[in-house]
Amino acid sequence: QVQLEESGGGLVQAGGSLRLSCAASGRTYSMYSMGWFRRPPGKEREFVAAFSSFGGRFDYADSVKGRFTISRANAKNTVYLEMNSLKPEDTAVYYCYYDSNGSRSWGQGTQVTVSS
Repeated sequence: QVQLEESGGGLVQAGGSLRLSCAASGRTYSMYSMGWFRRPPGKEREFVAAFSSFGGRFDYADSVKGRFTISRANAKNTVYLEMNSLKPEDTAVYYCYYDSNGSRSWGQGTQVTVSS
């Protein structure tokens, strides 16, 4: 069982920045993927960004490329999502996830609200 602790998020004006963090604990593995999905109001959950230890790969949704950056902390089971040039359409609940050994764990979600 993997536990995920998220932090960050909040209210920001359009054009501003926020940083989310997610730390995994419990039964973690050396080979894993870790990243973020989000659920905008009234919409389905969508992929945002991810890091994979399978080759050190970083992936981004087209809608956030060039504005969001996912990075891994030296504590390897922690990732950050730096969000710049935020837009009102980035408003959503952001969920961290951890994939390893054939299973996925989710964080509790953190609200990001971007005002116009």
